[in-house]
Amino acid sequence: MRGIPLSTLHCSIARTLDIVGERWTVLVLRDAFNGVRRFEDFSASLPIARNVLTARLNTLVEHGILRRQQYQERPDRFEYRLTAKGMELYPVLVSMLQWGDRHLAGEEGPPVDLIHRGCGHLVEAELICNGCGESLTARDTVGIYHGISS
Repeated sequence: MRGIPLSTLHCSIARTLDIVGERWTVLVLRDAFNGVRRFEDFSASLPIARNVLTARLNTLVEHGILRRQQYQERPDRFEYRLTAKGMELYPVLVSMLQWGDRHLAGEEGPPVDLIHRGCGHLVEAELICNGCGESLTARDTVGIYHGISS
């Protein structure tokens, strides 16, 4: 299936990967969640070619995950800010971070702890049932597939 755009598949995971699945895109999002907003700051934070960074930012803007906001005229300069749609990706990044902490952190341990500002305790990503509030794993769920109408 090489050469087929993931966006054409009837799969929400594939369609999401078509937008955010490139490795630099996830790191751009990580930085955006950590308060990075300006191109030069993204460029300083990531060992990425400027043209690749430009392409990744443009993709995120095109899909409504980031929005460009002008902060200077003459020359025009823009910040990249997370939209509501972009903010919804936060649990995904936290889950990836915590999986990496558990399985890849090494002897030095996790590079960062996420702390709840309100109470000062560690944050844990968790899948919760909307109905009963129970914490879930993959074994507790079933996918109900919807057919494709022709």
